Amino acid sequence: MAEKEAKARIKINKLLEEAGWQFFDTPERRANILLENNVKLTVNTLNGFGENFEKTGNGFIDFLLLDAQGYPFIVLEAKSEDTNPLFGKEQARKYAVSQNCRFVILSNGNIHYFWDLERGNPHIISRFPAPETVKGYSTFKPERQNLVDENVADDYIVLTQKPDYKNDPSYTDENNRKAFIELNKLRFLRRYQISAIQAIQSAVKNGRDRFLFEMATGTGKTLVSAAVIKLFLRTGNARRILFLVDRLELEDQAYKAFVLYLKNDYKTVIYKESRDDWRKAEIVVSTVQTFLAKNRYKRLFSPDDFDLVISDEAHRSIGGNSRAVFEFFIGYKLGLTATPKDYLKNIETSELGENDPRELERRLLLDSYKTFGCENGVPTFRYSLLDGVKEGFLVNPIVVDARTEITTQLLSEQGYTISVQIENGDELEEVYIQKDFEKKFFSENTNRVFCQSFINNALLDPITGEIGKSIIFCVSQNHAAKITQILNEISHQMFPGKYNSDFAIQVTSRISDSQQFTINFTNNRLSGTGNFNQLYKTSKSRVCVTVGMMTTGYDCPDILNLCLMRPIFSPTDFIQIKGRGTRKHNFTEEVIDTQLKIKIGQKQKEHYKMFDFFANCEYFESKFNYDEVLKLPQKGTSGEETGGGEPPPHKPEGYTSTRSDSIFSVAETAIGSDGMKIDRMYFEKFEQKIIEHPVLKEQAEAGKWDELLGFIESNILDKPEEYFTLEKLRNSVHVDRRISLREIVEKILGIIPYFKSKNELLDEEFDKFDSRYLPKEEYFIYSKTVFKAYILDTEFRNIIDNGNYAYLNITPYGEAFKRLSPELRKLIPEYIKDYVPLNKFAA
Repeated sequence: MAEKEAKARIKINKLLEEAGWQFFDTPERRANILLENNVKLTVNTLNGFGENFEKTGNGFIDFLLLDAQGYPFIVLEAKSEDTNPLFGKEQARKYAVSQNCRFVILSNGNIHYFWDLERGNPHIISRFPAPETVKGYSTFKPERQNLVDENVADDYIVLTQKPDYKNDPSYTDENNRKAFIELNKLRFLRRYQISAIQAIQSAVKNGRDRFLFEMATGTGKTLVSAAVIKLFLRTGNARRILFLVDRLELEDQAYKAFVLYLKNDYKTVIYKESRDDWRKAEIVVSTVQTFLAKNRYKRLFSPDDFDLVISDEAHRSIGGNSRAVFEFFIGYKLGLTATPKDYLKNIETSELGENDPRELERRLLLDSYKTFGCENGVPTFRYSLLDGVKEGFLVNPIVVDARTEITTQLLSEQGYTISVQIENGDELEEVYIQKDFEKKFFSENTNRVFCQSFINNALLDPITGEIGKSIIFCVSQNHAAKITQILNEISHQMFPGKYNSDFAIQVTSRISDSQQFTINFTNNRLSGTGNFNQLYKTSKSRVCVTVGMMTTGYDCPDILNLCLMRPIFSPTDFIQIKGRGTRKHNFTEEVIDTQLKIKIGQKQKEHYKMFDFFANCEYFESKFNYDEVLKLPQKGTSGEETGGGEPPPHKPEGYTSTRSDSIFSVAETAIGSDGMKIDRMYFEKFEQKIIEHPVLKEQAEAGKWDELLGFIESNILDKPEEYFTLEKLRNSVHVDRRISLREIVEKILGIIPYFKSKNELLDEEFDKFDSRYLPKEEYFIYSKTVFKAYILDTEFRNIIDNGNYAYLNITPYGEAFKRLSPELRKLIPEYIKDYVPLNKFAA
């Protein structure tokens, strides 16, 4: 057997033992691991089995795990470390069927899949399941056909304060039904929402267990989720469901919605408020951060605790380390996103650098589609903004493209150029562009023009005539503080005595109670109720000034104005921000007095205004037309280049403009390259060479990496035609570590979605260590600090390896090391030496 296969088996043995499986009988329990054909092993040296399992006497060895009665329970198919575990899928299936096993584990020692043959596809797991875990899971036998056959009509979930509405004569009378529904505020599932649920039923019928809904903001993803939850619980295809979000305000929002929609049938809890009795609920709502903290999801939960996991804003809540939480649980998976994948086809991907914001977004979305079984780019169900507007459920914005004299220059091809005097007395040209605003370029006058223009042109509340409820998006928290102050000064001059500094409220993470502010704004009680009409319920504060807190999933239907006082380069952020205004709203519903309500009549939200001070709409789209090829704004030049050899003169950290500013409209906007085209083109040429080669992809799929990399080194690198070098390829992708040639090829062939950063790899390696050796939470933070420091800090590593503990006082990691148990102080260095290749983290 090859060395890599032997190492894989050694790791698998250890993982099995750590999960509670036994190779040999003990006084307490019988062995529950058999090898194929009941092979008996000769105890040797390493781990009791010897390194070369192939030569133990009876040929190829796989693992058969037994239940408590000694019957075949799980087939474990092992592959070598450099082979994809999924390559053994069909072989394992045949063996499992022959042994009457429902469950399969596929592993190469580093990557593991768990497969329930009765429920769909193999899923990645971070550790092997314990016998007790699988035993509990095996008692749950979902009936797919029940789910497929369930009748889902518009009254599957009804929002009403009149539960007995079906017996009311006015409802049963078709002539009066419409008026009765409006009077009692009955809300039924819309046609497209029913179609979404039916799409899941169809997917389940076809053997699918992962689903993705791409639905525009304001189309009722939470309501649809409630219907999906009811579908799975009611048909016996789930016992308990986890709803994951990535923000606290979304956690509270989802919890209240599920209580409202499902309170008569099922119990909903927020996990952090019910840590001791969450098992008593059918629906558990949590932020992914709560589950991820100190690897709580592995310590306190079993893989079978949730039979359906729903990920809200899926492309964010399963990104990075969060994916481990999502993949830990066995069962059905549903992802929700408001971001359309359409824009990807219109981006010139050949011009995107590895760190281009759109490239990052592109990878996140493509990865999300792959995660939810939609590799072809078609979600399980799609309902776009255009669909919602066309059918009258959503509204489009009135875009106000306003540019001042200063921002016009910042947006231009040349940028905003100033001359500054440097240390030696010479003058130097400094160029600023739109992304420098409120980061390196500051202008109080420009901010004041933004605020005055917004107040002068904002849509007004149709009941009171005051500024409609609005959200302003700023560059930073400091910028938000400035804008809030200016708005309150202007409003005090325009509406003396009405607001008293409550007109605008800063809602950012550094502000106390900011999460509650977002809730109060939705519920029309931020800073109290409005002053203009006491018979009408609306928030006294008219404007929330934020940076990013109110972008994703924030639900406030009566928003009339959005204001972009910052440039945006993320398509997802832009779509999410725009979505804050698309919901329809009947303002008359907030009128308290019945007579006044009759007098006013219906005041519906027909559109909203989007103030755009940095040409963001032009940058991303034109009238929601995604056929435009997107280009990044071009950077300005900074004059002559500095001569070789000498360092450039010291430049100032930033520039504060005192120049007056005013609104200035121009017909054209300069948008161009991002200035790193040469690097991208270099990598693109190499990429094309690898993709077009007739053999390299086949070698990668067959796991023949030594041959593949050897061919590239001998026949493609360092050749005079293109002169590709590994060092130049590394420099072209801007990763903070020394990536390998294999990683580059894996990225090109789509085996990995992107190059992981040094910190992402560190987290992955520590997660493996944590799964095996850290049952107690108390050592988590200290262990993680020491683990990372030992890998990255040569000086710290030498102190530990040489036992020079007196020097711990001079290292920032010494205190963490001292707080570890004696066992962990020894175990962490030993583990890293045995299992972690330090060359992966070299810069």
